[in-house]
Amino acid sequence: MSDLPRKAVTRTAKLAALPLGFAGRATWGLGKRIGGRSAELVAREVQQRTADQLFKTLGELKGGAMKLGQALSVFESALPEEIAGPYRAALTKLQEAAPPLPAATVHAVLAERIGEDWREYFLEFEDKPSAAASIGQVHRGVWHDGREVAVKVQYPGAGEALLSDLTQLSRFARLLGPLVPGMDIKPLIKEMRDRVSEELDYELEAEAQRVHAEEFADDPDVVIPGVVHQSDQVLVTEWMDGVPLADVIAEGTAEQRDRAGQLLARFLFSGPARTGLLHADPHPGNFRLLPPAEAQEEAPENPDGSDEEGAEAGEWRLGVLDFGTVDRLPGGLPGTIGESLRMTLEGDAAGVYGLLRAEGFVKESIDLEPDEVLDYLLPIIEPAQVEEFAFSRGWLRDQAARIADPRSPAHQLGRQLNLPPSYLLIHRVTLSTIGVLCQLGAAVRLRDELEAWLPGFVAESEEAEASEEPVFTPESREPEPEPESVPEGGA
Repeated sequence: MSDLPRKAVTRTAKLAALPLGFAGRATWGLGKRIGGRSAELVAREVQQRTADQLFKTLGELKGGAMKLGQALSVFESALPEEIAGPYRAALTKLQEAAPPLPAATVHAVLAERIGEDWREYFLEFEDKPSAAASIGQVHRGVWHDGREVAVKVQYPGAGEALLSDLTQLSRFARLLGPLVPGMDIKPLIKEMRDRVSEELDYELEAEAQRVHAEEFADDPDVVIPGVVHQSDQVLVTEWMDGVPLADVIAEGTAEQRDRAGQLLARFLFSGPARTGLLHADPHPGNFRLLPPAEAQEEAPENPDGSDEEGAEAGEWRLGVLDFGTVDRLPGGLPGTIGESLRMTLEGDAAGVYGLLRAEGFVKESIDLEPDEVLDYLLPIIEPAQVEEFAFSRGWLRDQAARIADPRSPAHQLGRQLNLPPSYLLIHRVTLSTIGVLCQLGAAVRLRDELEAWLPGFVAESEEAEASEEPVFTPESREPEPEPESVPEGGA
């Protein structure tokens, strides 16, 4: 492969083969069952082959195809375990790796975008990519001033590929529905398509990352790499080591899982309050678990991810990568979210219903029973009802089954609710984060983060009595002013 496959006819043919392949394997499976093999064994073999084809096709095409795969991978926790296994192995591969572009293509992009003398900017540059994502791949290097850096190179033709893939994928979104029970994939694809121009603009990404890096510079819990250099299709940032969150999910200790989950929840809710931006791509490939700063200075990280010199697991920090997709929220997360959560926890059915109707979650032409709306919401917000909640795949599967089952009252009511466009990305990011927390199996004090960062969750009378703390602590109530440098329209 000398370049990202760009010809529309080629990419369309590969994507169109996915649903045809699904159907073909179903027919093959039926034949095997007629031949005497058990339905369970055949079903698992069909699922494994489907997962393998899914990864191979989405990974090779990169672009929008791979991006959809990454988005779906965080929801594998919602699948029944007998189905989740094959898909988990295939989809989670998309979080960290994909077939790379050859070095010659990468060199050509660097020469075109940085200059023919691009090597003079680096003391070292590794031709083998350290990671490959949906629209670009990352190479490790050493900048001319001695800093270790990550060099993100955009695939040639990535914009055309993104639009082509997402258009084609939307045509058979219904067939992808079983991958995530209870979720309509078509709006997800549309939202991704609407943000193509932002995703491709490395200037906007660099600005969003600078804002975050400056705000979290003194934070003891969250680390954001600084931006070193930016040009069209090339973004150079400080290198960040650490344990990939996918590894923590696969083999992390309980302490590491809980710590990662707590900090992930904190970043989700504190980011908008502190920067006016919501990091909108929360799949595990974009996060690292870092040892304490003191431990990192005193001793290297062990190959197995354990910390040296007796550093406590509770001191691990969260590293955050990739700011290509953000939502611009100058006032932080909407107060409606916090207010509706608080009213639901208080059992104020009429108040919640009135607020949801006023914000457009219930259309004027629809009439619902407030108590039924409350019954629908309470199981979903269970993590906020207790001091500490243990997220799990089982809990998420139960929620997905409750909403996806056409016979359940929750399914019938959910079909009548509406998601206003301004909340669509917030909704997806929140669901994705919950999916990752369930993959981690983390015990998280979610209520602490909601009280600290979510506008409206704490009644005004209670908030007035709260003591002021430094902005980076969970107890803080005072949001940082909106950074003047954030460009209009988000990044």
